[in-house]
Amino acid sequence: MPRSLLSAVVAFGCVIGMSRTVSAQDAVQKGSALFASQKCTMCHSIAGKGNKKGELDDVGARLTADEIRHWLTNPDEMREKTKATRTPPMKDPKLSKDQVDALVAFLVAQKSGHADDSR
Repeated sequence: MPRSLLSAVVAFGCVIGMSRTVSAQDAVQKGSALFASQKCTMCHSIAGKGNKKGELDDVGARLTADEIRHWLTNPDEMREKTKATRTPPMKDPKLSKDQVDALVAFLVAQKSGHADDSR
């Protein structure tokens, strides 16, 4: 493969990789805004903001993206499956798929006890 073609392929791959990172960061930021606008802090907290009884600082380390998605889309089933006893029970937030995807991205990013790393 000629050197210039190889350079172009590598550069293209880097651009694709960067766009995925930007998209992931964008999803986390949208999820963070949604977490605030949906008033999730009434029952949950991240980085000390919100209801400390529902601390989610390390939720991304404790749950998979699929488990978080399931909590957001079918909280009654997850409550039963996990034998959760916290009251009041989480209600179905009735979010669009894009909103759920953004919230999942934001919550998965919560692994170290810090709010999203984009601050």
